[in-house]
Amino acid sequence: MRSILVLSGKGGCGKSTVATNLAAAFAASGRRTGLAEMDRQKSSAGWLAARPPSVPRIEGLDWRHERADPPRGLERLVIDVSAGLRIGSIEGLLHEADFLLMPVLPSPFDESSTHRLVRRLAELKPVRRERIRLCLVANRVRPRSRAARRQAEFLAGLGHPVLASLSDRAVYAELAGRGLGLFDLKTPATEAGRAEWAPLLRTLDAPD
Repeated sequence: MRSILVLSGKGGCGKSTVATNLAAAFAASGRRTGLAEMDRQKSSAGWLAARPPSVPRIEGLDWRHERADPPRGLERLVIDVSAGLRIGSIEGLLHEADFLLMPVLPSPFDESSTHRLVRRLAELKPVRRERIRLCLVANRVRPRSRAARRQAEFLAGLGHPVLASLSDRAVYAELAGRGLGLFDLKTPATEAGRAEWAPLLRTLDAPD
């Protein structure tokens, strides 16, 4: 099983949007997929509850209060971590997960919180020794804008790979209310968004 922790230094970064769409992408590819909820806001759990039976199934795990063993046979596990959660609360997961994925908005407030979190994570042995890969996602990007250029420069200076640049698209919110992700429907709007996810998915699915 390959597991991916999705976390951020502050709320409102689109963390749950990244987690749910990532789970939908894995499920659409035919892999048995789980989505673990650790966020007190229960955004991912609410998304799963709204998910229709006509799309690939994703198994939900409620880890808000206590972590349990994932079901046997899972091939992909996406873990939606509460924003600002203390590092000590997830340190055990860092020894078990394969990737740490951090979405970052083009905002000075996100830059400062991300910088602090990356610095703290880099001190931990699993990250320092690259047992878990810390990767970044530029989120809600408006291409060719001044904010996007600033964001790209900031992320490049953190010393960790930027796996995707995801544009600010209304389709994410439209699908989320129906328990769907970009990879559940084929429309012009979702196709354009899916192309931006391709580098990220190639890395997360690459052989060990």
